[in-house]
Amino acid sequence: MKKNEEIIVEVIDNGIYGEGIAKVDAIPIFVPNVLIGEKVKIKIIKVLSSYAVGKAIEIIEQSSDRVIPDCSTYFRCGGCNLRHCNYESTIKMKIKSVQNTLSKAIGKNIKVDEVIKMEEPYYYRNKLQYPLGLDKDGKSVMGVYAQRSHIIIPTEHCKIQDKLSQKIANYILKFIKNNCIPVYNEENLKGSLRHLIIRIGKKTNEVMITLVTNTQNIYKEKELIEAVVKEFKEVKTIVKNINSKNTNVILGDKTEILYGDGYIYDYLGKKKFKISPRSFYQINPIQTEKLYCKAIEYANLTGKETVFDLYCGIGTIGIFASDRAKKIYGIETISEAIEDAKENSRINGIENTEFFVGDVEKVLPEIIKDRNLSADVIFIDPPRKGCEKKAIDTFLKIAPKRLVYVSCNPATLGRDIKLLEEKYELLKLTICDMFCFTSHIECVAVLSLK
Repeated sequence: MKKNEEIIVEVIDNGIYGEGIAKVDAIPIFVPNVLIGEKVKIKIIKVLSSYAVGKAIEIIEQSSDRVIPDCSTYFRCGGCNLRHCNYESTIKMKIKSVQNTLSKAIGKNIKVDEVIKMEEPYYYRNKLQYPLGLDKDGKSVMGVYAQRSHIIIPTEHCKIQDKLSQKIANYILKFIKNNCIPVYNEENLKGSLRHLIIRIGKKTNEVMITLVTNTQNIYKEKELIEAVVKEFKEVKTIVKNINSKNTNVILGDKTEILYGDGYIYDYLGKKKFKISPRSFYQINPIQTEKLYCKAIEYANLTGKETVFDLYCGIGTIGIFASDRAKKIYGIETISEAIEDAKENSRINGIENTEFFVGDVEKVLPEIIKDRNLSADVIFIDPPRKGCEKKAIDTFLKIAPKRLVYVSCNPATLGRDIKLLEEKYELLKLTICDMFCFTSHIECVAVLSLK
């Protein structure tokens, strides 16, 4: 194979990102936006020693799972990557991906026991996060980055973003343009507004707006705030976050409240949660509620257990489970999140939770030793990188009866389960489709002490 060569291939598999896989002379070719069973004319755009990457030019024989994407910017946008196939086929892809990834990592066949699908897999995100910048004509633009670039694709309507959030975002962009408010220019590091973040409580309909700015002051800041609050009664608070660093990190260290109290509320089940600008809160609360119910089912709580909620964020899983446990201890490295967790317990009148700031592998054994405790159940909900090896060693030493592992990355889930096999066996595994029409996968697994 050579770069720019055009060939006809048959798609025989899917990769972990939903791309199609073909083979020529046993060399795999990864091709985005094609499906298993399709015959496709492709152009080779990259050739390496062990694989190649192609681009679909023509679909010669089409899969019955293929649909016309319902988004005008789909093939340029870096948001969704599975809108070219029907919803049921995306679920099949995710099942296969999880089973293959975990089976390879653990060294034996692993089966998914259950899939929690979304009844209406549209407009589910409670957090809109759009960059602002300039287009090639020097005009202000807002939207989603194109795949593998910092080119902003104008986004007026998105099938996974909340409708009200999009309406507010479009209104703010129009105000920016009409009032000549300078937006950030990545090339010369000048301009002011660089990101717009809108969070909405799906059950409360309360809205929080975060204006991320390169400068201390925003031109016509007062007028912008007054206009937005007047137009949208759902907006409960607006904050300004200052980030003048030349970085891909969105939020800076300093946040100022411009309107309201600096937070909003939402509900998961009957539990109320306070959400501040830096709070980690799952982006699909409809599915999050189902995910947590499954996690608690897997924990098999009777009301007598001592439970640890690790990487607890603002305390969502622990608080959600507090009615069914004797005591909940939450651990998280971010101090602001722990303050939110304590406040969320107070709001809900919960008295059997305690939260601690620090690294899991350090704080967990300290609590158990100082209080002479035994851990009956541990909920683990780590970031994409999974658990640190020291944390795994701590779990093995403490040896709770059950580990309930919530994961957003099947690869690190498989790696960690393999490390835990010394004392634990995997009992059940469920996929919860949190990120519909994308290749992102959320799982919950329960491991039992041998």
